[in-house]
Amino acid sequence: MLRAEWAPYNLDFRFTAVTSRERMKRKSTYFVRVYDTSCPEVKGLGECALFRGLSADDVPDYEAVLTAACRDIERFPESVPVAFSSIKFGLETAMADLRSGGVMKPYPGAWADGKSEIVINGLVWMGTRDEMHVRIREKLEAGFRCVKLKIGGIDFDRELELLRGIRESFDSKSLEIRLDANGAFTPSNAMERLEALARFDIHSIEQPIKQRQWKEMAYICRQSPIPVALDEELIGITDKDEKERMLDAVVPQYVILKLALCGGFSGADEWIELAGQRNIGWWATSALESNIGLNAISQWVSQKNPVMPQGLGTGALYHNNIPSPLRQERDVLLSDPSGKWDLTLLDTLEWN
Repeated sequence: MLRAEWAPYNLDFRFTAVTSRERMKRKSTYFVRVYDTSCPEVKGLGECALFRGLSADDVPDYEAVLTAACRDIERFPESVPVAFSSIKFGLETAMADLRSGGVMKPYPGAWADGKSEIVINGLVWMGTRDEMHVRIREKLEAGFRCVKLKIGGIDFDRELELLRGIRESFDSKSLEIRLDANGAFTPSNAMERLEALARFDIHSIEQPIKQRQWKEMAYICRQSPIPVALDEELIGITDKDEKERMLDAVVPQYVILKLALCGGFSGADEWIELAGQRNIGWWATSALESNIGLNAISQWVSQKNPVMPQGLGTGALYHNNIPSPLRQERDVLLSDPSGKWDLTLLDTLEWN
């Protein structure tokens, strides 16, 4: 008989992480373990990566729903309400890990065995002009060929100056630039700003305006000189018909998959299928998970044969992350075959 349990955990940033929405010093998450009572020493491990303030399942009774899902684990996935993407993501990971023998390989393959790499983008967080300049230089010196800049948090003219400085040293053939506005623009100023940004050969821009403005976003996607990628727009859309309606109404160039926010692995698979039918590209990105969640996403992504850099370079954000074999070298993420997981911290947590 299957049993499941959960424990809360707080991840502490090495710095204050700033977006156009908020300033973060800590991120809460939940670990889950699943085991069979006939062999309790073998446990599948997952992470319910709730993103407070952004996840559609950030509700007051979240822990009660998680408790109910664990108690009814024999009926998974039916035991998880459809709106609770992070719980689905965590339990899908734990169940897949249990099937693989509880060895942190929920999606085993060449990447999990350290025999392949995943190209990633370098993430540059918002900050002052000087802070962002230093962060950009660090990514370039580390060997990244694709960087993603979060914009919308400082004066727009200063952001243009930063981009101008990058392009004076690196053209679009040597460095790909992605932007993430996190909905910082408005329908009235978005096109003017996109025209100004386009001068710097931008690969794409994520979520230029806030979600649920389909008519306005559709216009932007048609007219923008920069390809548009939808991110927050996917959150909370769980019904297949509604996914199709949104994609057909907005017609973006790309969709960004945060698995803990868009229906877990099964939900992301459906987004990929629907996007592919419409010639819409995709890539996956972390939703600031710990190494437990990041490991599962990376194994899953590796099996999709990604052709674009993925947004999975977040493992070093926390000073109290779970020690793991995950390694970032140059602009790739790999699983070091000589590395080991250290899960002793989990035994000190309060499991429910």
